[in-house]
Amino acid sequence: MENVLRIKPRYYRWHVGPGIEWLETNTRYAELDWEVPISQTALVLVDVWNHHYLKDIEARSEVIIREKLVPLVDVCRKAGLQIIHAPSPDIAKKESRWVKIPVQSLQRTDDWPPHEFRSKSGDYKAYAKPSEPREEEIAKHVAELKLHPLIQPEGNDVVIAIGEELHLYCKQKGILFLFYAGFNTNACILLRDYGTLRMSERGYDVIIVRDCGTGMESFETHDELWQTRGAVLFLEMFGRYSVSSEDLINGLSK
Repeated sequence: MENVLRIKPRYYRWHVGPGIEWLETNTRYAELDWEVPISQTALVLVDVWNHHYLKDIEARSEVIIREKLVPLVDVCRKAGLQIIHAPSPDIAKKESRWVKIPVQSLQRTDDWPPHEFRSKSGDYKAYAKPSEPREEEIAKHVAELKLHPLIQPEGNDVVIAIGEELHLYCKQKGILFLFYAGFNTNACILLRDYGTLRMSERGYDVIIVRDCGTGMESFETHDELWQTRGAVLFLEMFGRYSVSSEDLINGLSK
């Protein structure tokens, strides 16, 4: 008998019960009850880097990596759940476990909007954001990024660089359920081509591990982490799900 993951994915339910006024304030979270074949499941680790140029994000991330991600990854490996590292294309391509699945050319052929508009050059240069005085520092930081020393590929782990690679790897392995953890919750977790939104559009069931990531906060949202919480809620509100790392660990241990 195939091993299964028993999990209760959380989502936000826009509906209300009979006799209840249909108001936003009367809507609530809801949960499903799933038994998922472990062979059809993967944990996608997005941008689990060794450092970050924003020091408060780096500090939050380090705590999450040590206290949440390391135990979760350990349990997932022991249970035979596939670990997929997605650390950004430039970093992925340096890794020996990069799957490097041949894909068709992804070059854009559509000529609209024009190249100059997309690059904010030529006649459209006036619409570009101004250069920042410390851009060279960020470029140096990016050049030094690596996978975090506590979350290194091992065993059956693989590394992917782009969304098409993730899709083709999942197709080869029969993977349908993608659990997401890593950084940043309101940026790469959402927006990369291997992130939650694009892979959900491809038809996968996407579940974010809500306590295994943090977002890039503003000075207005920093204290309560509203960017992080809002990104998770956005996924839960619009067709995706969330679990906690404890839920996932318990579901693999039953």
